[in-house]
Amino acid sequence: MAKKLTTESGQPWADNQHSQTAGSRGPVLMQDYQLLEKLAHFDRERIPERVVHAKGAGAKGEFVLENDMSKYTKADMFNEAGKKTPLIVRFSQVAGEKGYPDTVRDVRGFSIKFYTQEGNYDLVGNNTPVFFVNDPLKFPDFIHSQKRDPRTNRRTQEMQWDFWSHSPESLHQVTYLMGDRGLPASYREMNGYGSHTFKWVNKDGEQFWIKYHFISDQGVHNMTNDAATKLAGEDTDYLQDDLFDAIEKKDYPSWTLYVHILPYEEGLNYKWDIFDVTKTISHKDYPLIKVGKMTLNENPSNNFTDVEEAAMSPANLVPGIEASPDKLLQGRLFSYKDAERYRLGANFEDLPVNRPLNEVHNYARDGAMNTTNPGGDVNYEPNGFDGPKEDPKASIKPDEVEGHTGNQPYNYSPDYTTQAGDLYRLMSKEEQDRLINTVVDAMGSFDNDEIKTLEIRQMYGADKDYGSRVAAGLKMNLDDILQTE
Repeated sequence: MAKKLTTESGQPWADNQHSQTAGSRGPVLMQDYQLLEKLAHFDRERIPERVVHAKGAGAKGEFVLENDMSKYTKADMFNEAGKKTPLIVRFSQVAGEKGYPDTVRDVRGFSIKFYTQEGNYDLVGNNTPVFFVNDPLKFPDFIHSQKRDPRTNRRTQEMQWDFWSHSPESLHQVTYLMGDRGLPASYREMNGYGSHTFKWVNKDGEQFWIKYHFISDQGVHNMTNDAATKLAGEDTDYLQDDLFDAIEKKDYPSWTLYVHILPYEEGLNYKWDIFDVTKTISHKDYPLIKVGKMTLNENPSNNFTDVEEAAMSPANLVPGIEASPDKLLQGRLFSYKDAERYRLGANFEDLPVNRPLNEVHNYARDGAMNTTNPGGDVNYEPNGFDGPKEDPKASIKPDEVEGHTGNQPYNYSPDYTTQAGDLYRLMSKEEQDRLINTVVDAMGSFDNDEIKTLEIRQMYGADKDYGSRVAAGLKMNLDDILQTE
């Protein structure tokens, strides 16, 4: 028997084909509650798109712990080999709008919400291990440079390279982006990284610095500039469709999670500042340790409620996993939830996709941020009425701080060229050729020689061959570039 159509308040809906009118020709009556409500709901079907990572796709799955990590962290999901944790993943593009082609060169978001037994744990990263800036104060300006020119409403290479050339810390990530990894062949065939350094704490209070690496079990594969351009005109949702179709065919993609683990004091004194997100940790110094496997085996049942309404935030941490002093991470701890309150509404954490598995108990009451209230229970703390109590085992371990207050850059290992040069030299000759061609094509699209000079000088500082070849490709005199420094 077919279900009966009702209003949102449950009243039966008699006619869904015709509005109530005064006579057959109208006008429409104000009393037509069903019409007004239907239009009001339709008017609100679209929420503001994410200001960053607007275009994306997602899937559900699970994480299976293969190696017990209780030696390093008391986090429930990383204790007891074989433990399974349900999750949802969202892959995305950074710069483009909701309808932008999937195959435009860009960094790809790689964010995961783990539904653990101790609350939601969100890991919000990218498909590259570093980022363009290392201070949250610069993040809005960086994103503005990747968006549209406020006058022409066009995305321009000149804006991007202007920002990068005046931000030397971006060179490492720019080299990744302009290389092959800037055009992944599919979401299934790219790695994911937590990017920031995080802290793990075990049950004995011992602390460790860690970095996350999700290595694709499908291998890492990329596409050429020509292939990406062709696909952008044929299927703007190519990466989304590839992920969805693979899961529908039960060709479930998976990633093996590895971590760098650094002893607390060693990490503080490592040759590079481990809190500077433009830097990486050498695999030779700290080899990756295998943790477990993430598998995506279920497509969204409703893309809006499962993916668009998903609100992931690096502030969602669980006991045993803590933030580090990384400046950019510290800014993100605030910004994500603030953006979600704007985008989804004040009660975004009550949406089904964002609800934890365990029950929620606190003293937040009333207003738009709370869709449910616990009856007449006591609504303040401390109290003598057996209300929810603090849980000391969730306390964070303190870090020692020193120095003076003020607006300050990273002074420890401030070198922004060495690791970019190391990355360039790790590339095969063929990948170096593609990198140079991509950079030359991009910077050759505008006439501002000051921007080109600044960027070439940085590339030359990373590797002489890197800078020399870009200068030659742009038909610029390298000696003049180096002399103007």
